[in-house]
Amino acid sequence: MVEKHGGPPLRGRPRRGAGELEASVLAALGSAPGPVTAGWVREQIDPSLAYTTVVTTLTRLHGKQAVVRRRDGRSYVWRAVADAAGLAARRMHQILDQEDDRGAVLSRFIAELPPDEERLLQLELDTTTSAKTGS
Repeated sequence: MVEKHGGPPLRGRPRRGAGELEASVLAALGSAPGPVTAGWVREQIDPSLAYTTVVTTLTRLHGKQAVVRRRDGRSYVWRAVADAAGLAARRMHQILDQEDDRGAVLSRFIAELPPDEERLLQLELDTTTSAKTGS
């Protein structure tokens, strides 16, 4: 009997965490010599992956505007517009855009950061502010 939930991973492979495949695809595209095929991406990240899995992931990233594609014969070639960090930042913006009180969400986010990440955020804010004001 095969369990529907919580059963063993298919084909003995450990299941990827949320976003891991997208991050792998973006990393492969980021190292590509230019626009590449889904087959090229598959070879770079895991040749044992189903081709359709890679195409589905690329299509989802295209929907998130993290990659662009153009026709090349009967298929597409793909290029990254955002790296994994850029995609995460885009998701954060989407979440904030859904909230009525962005200030409250940002305040809570900052309050729950570990001290080292809070310092990193402050450093980034200082750097960004300096760059915007030209000082």
